[in-house]
Amino acid sequence: MSNDIAALNKKIDHLTELFEEQNRRQQSIDELKQDLLPIANHMVKLSINELDDIGNEFQLEDLLFLFKRVLRDTHMLIDMMDKLEGIYGMSQEIELLGKQVFSATANKLDEMERAGFFSFAQQGWQMIERIVTEFDEDDVQALGDNIVTILMTVRNMTQPDILALANNAVDAIRDEPNDNGNLSTWALLRELSDPSVRKGMARMLNMLKTLADQPKPPNQN
Repeated sequence: MSNDIAALNKKIDHLTELFEEQNRRQQSIDELKQDLLPIANHMVKLSINELDDIGNEFQLEDLLFLFKRVLRDTHMLIDMMDKLEGIYGMSQEIELLGKQVFSATANKLDEMERAGFFSFAQQGWQMIERIVTEFDEDDVQALGDNIVTILMTVRNMTQPDILALANNAVDAIRDEPNDNGNLSTWALLRELSDPSVRKGMARMLNMLKTLADQPKPPNQN
């Protein structure tokens, strides 16, 4: 008998705990409702105000039409999303490639700077500035009128035989004569019998005649 009473008391205690737990849950729900009720009322008020601004422009049929249109164009939306994903992936690759190109460009510029390219370019630019300041418009026009003659002269001067002749002349001027320049008049006359000397003098005479045949500049009498 005492065992039955103890079991009954145990069940009553368990039911009492369940009931109290249920009361606590209900109380929590009620408190949550009380907290959410002002928020819900505010949202409803905002919704009413927004819908009131729309007025009669919005109809339920429009919402249904929009929903059906979305369902109808699902494949197109999916295709658009796939394209957007592809564009995003491409942009990521372009960004990575841009970083690589920037790094390679920076390294190349650093190599050029160490090699002295920028210093050479700076000096070249200063030379161009000096040319611009030293020559006026008339000088540039005269240069343009005679550029063909100048280029032909440069081409002729850079021919192998002319360069060899100029180099030999420079070597001859640099070399000291064996008699320290104390050549007598008869020694000089004997040198005229040398074919090389006669050939050189003929070239000098030909050059002198060519210089004498040049026309005078327009500003000289």
